[in-house]
Amino acid sequence: MSTPALTHPERVRIPREIWVLVASAFVIALGFGLITPVLPQFAQSFGVGATASAIVVSVFAFFRLVFAPAGGSLIGRVGERPIYLAGLLIVAASTAATAFAQSYWQLLVFRGLGGIGSVMFTVSATALIVRLAPPSIRGRVSSAYGSAFLIGGIGGPAVGGALGGLGLRVPFLAYAGALVLAAALVAIFISGASLRPAPDAPVLPVFTAREALQDNAYRAGLVSGFANGWANFGVRNAIIPLFVAANIGKEPWLAGAVLAIYAGGNAVGMNVAGRLSDRMGRRPFIIGGLAVAGVATIATGLASSFPVLVVLSIIAGLGSGALNPSQQAAMADIVGQGRNGGPALASFQMSADAGAIIGPILAGALVDSGSFALAFAATGVLSLLATIPWARARETLPRTDAEARSGTEAVEKAAG
Repeated sequence: MSTPALTHPERVRIPREIWVLVASAFVIALGFGLITPVLPQFAQSFGVGATASAIVVSVFAFFRLVFAPAGGSLIGRVGERPIYLAGLLIVAASTAATAFAQSYWQLLVFRGLGGIGSVMFTVSATALIVRLAPPSIRGRVSSAYGSAFLIGGIGGPAVGGALGGLGLRVPFLAYAGALVLAAALVAIFISGASLRPAPDAPVLPVFTAREALQDNAYRAGLVSGFANGWANFGVRNAIIPLFVAANIGKEPWLAGAVLAIYAGGNAVGMNVAGRLSDRMGRRPFIIGGLAVAGVATIATGLASSFPVLVVLSIIAGLGSGALNPSQQAAMADIVGQGRNGGPALASFQMSADAGAIIGPILAGALVDSGSFALAFAATGVLSLLATIPWARARETLPRTDAEARSGTEAVEKAAG
């Protein structure tokens, strides 16, 4: 008997609960974008250099990394919705406290505590999307969720740069307010009852990270996740504002504009790749995205004018935009809807956080030694190297409903 083909993606609608998460993601990103252009300069206002400034970005990712396993365990015990809401409120409280930091060390502690809340809402949102997204539109759902972050990220840095003119502490208070608003959206529009399994629903088997590591696509995802965390969540946020201040102009709005333009390119890349990867496969967009972003990042370190930096930011944004939804969809393909993929997804998230920890610190050290160009070159080369595992990895796009439910690797093993 033949296996039924996967439902055509254009006929499937995105569930209401996911649209609520998308709206919340937009608000979170808008708020986060407010602090991105001012955080490195705020750290340097306490009399520290580029490396110490970059550590403020890395400590956030460090606490995300350390707390990720516990966050995954809490989701299994308590459920995604409570952990999502608690995570948002923890980040809101730590961000508000950051606005009143009186020393570099206080700033470091408050940002670190925010990382705990961040991983709570990030992993719980990912688990919800994997569970709720129809398999045939995983790329489209990942694109919608990621695009919400990026569209919010377009306006956030520009507004944050302007707010920075009122004082470097003001954007942090605005971000805290945005997080409370996002929590309210989810609390009001997603009920706990709507997420509970039916009483007669079977208990899903756990898909562990050890099992996932047998899949060459999962291993490739860990490498590209690390490179993506290094470049786009770490170095770009930590070093671009310092690069702009040192080479283009010290006004906060300039750094905000560059980050917003990058986010705009990212949003376009996400929208295109998210839809096409549901038809053409994940690998082409992951490999192409890494390559484009890597080359543009290397060239960024050589930019000597604002227009050149704008063009390179658009190109880098398009590349990382093609990468992110395709990579997320690939992880969802590997897990499948018929398994509890929390441990495997948490390990993937940890790989990105590890990159976001190490990247800014090493790049900051290179900047302190007098070389922005070398910092961006090292980052871009890492992205290019991350294409190699994916060039040898399998395509994860499900071909049948059976693969979508059980995970593509599980079906292939059974068939073999």
